[in-house]
Amino acid sequence: MKEDLKTQYAAMGISEEVYAYGERVESALKERFMAIDEVAEYNQLKVLAAMQAHQVSEACLLGTSGYGYNDLGRDTLEQVYASVFHTQDALVRPQITCGTHALALALLSNLRPGDELLSPVGKPYDTLEEVIGIRPSKGSLQEYGISYRQVDLLPDGGFDYDNIKMAINEKTKLVTIQRSKGYQTRPTLSVARIGELIAFIKGIKPDIICMVDNCYGEFVEKLEPSDVGADMVVGSLIKNPGGGLAPIGGYIAGTKECVENAAYRLTSPGLGKEVGASLGILNDFYQGLFLAPTVTAGALKGAIFAANIYENLGFAVVPDGQESRHDIIQAVTFGTPEGVIAFCQGIQAAAPVDAHVTPEPWDMPGYDSQVIMAAGAFVSGSSIELSADGPIKPPYAVYFQGGLTWQHAKFGILKSLQALVDKGIVSKKFP
Repeated sequence: MKEDLKTQYAAMGISEEVYAYGERVESALKERFMAIDEVAEYNQLKVLAAMQAHQVSEACLLGTSGYGYNDLGRDTLEQVYASVFHTQDALVRPQITCGTHALALALLSNLRPGDELLSPVGKPYDTLEEVIGIRPSKGSLQEYGISYRQVDLLPDGGFDYDNIKMAINEKTKLVTIQRSKGYQTRPTLSVARIGELIAFIKGIKPDIICMVDNCYGEFVEKLEPSDVGADMVVGSLIKNPGGGLAPIGGYIAGTKECVENAAYRLTSPGLGKEVGASLGILNDFYQGLFLAPTVTAGALKGAIFAANIYENLGFAVVPDGQESRHDIIQAVTFGTPEGVIAFCQGIQAAAPVDAHVTPEPWDMPGYDSQVIMAAGAFVSGSSIELSADGPIKPPYAVYFQGGLTWQHAKFGILKSLQALVDKGIVSKKFP
């Protein structure tokens, strides 16, 4: 049986040495993979319980057109999301175009001129710089008279509590906490650490709105940031919660007031959640959410596999091969543009769509340097599917995520390693 598998990998361009190395790494991860499956089982039951509690029916899958008044499926889906995240309300819409849009929507709807936004976890993800106004852009928070302040993490990745306390003032209205690392090599924040930070902030100023950018973190743990005090959790449906089926969309789950504010900003004052047709994609939203815990588990296994594959070869990886996981992102630092490019080209060659295409670095909107992106996906840009990307700037790190199945994630990582071997960047001598 193993020989058949080995032969199939060889037919797909994986050398005997790379395959054997991958098998050795995988065999050492069996206990960790079992623990991931346990979390997935817990979260699968949590999603199922929410769907049953709100009586999801066949009628919920049909959708509406036009204004979308009385859209049973849309309204029920938002109740399901609120139950899954244990929040008062949720906004889950195809009209939210991406994760950055969801975050901008949450910020722009809950901040007013004269307010201040605080990031206590350092620099936000690149595309949020223009939303905030760190890099000037039309329609930014800065243009609306909303100021911004940030407190960097300590060198060891800890929270700088003293400076956070000093940064909070009478103008501080909203705190944004980015769970995942973005294009940085800092640790991803666990739900427990996020809870500690929120408790500290609320102890200083109880009425501050705490928003968590939850992208890439959903269903990785049994708890979500909304379980530990977050007023809003925000994310994209073409990441974890869409399960690889949602073709577009984003969500905001949180307090009734925060969600209501976001709904009025998304549509119009006076209309809010009452309008917004779901068209024909509710089936994908429901089924994607149902599959999300197991799809996320496969992606998480792929990230751990990648960390161990590359750490054992001497590359710096974040998280490392042994530490606990709180999102599906794996950073690998190559130190050279050639390493980043070869890795991404290997991932692209493993894709079910556009595997014949060779990605190259390019100027991407919202970024301050050229970026290379590998994503041969069924949904364009879906980063719960096998994908990798990285900015072409020091320290020349690549960020790998996704894989609708563990088996595909595994093949993608082996294909990336094979590309590095073929280009002479990695030696054929494996541990």
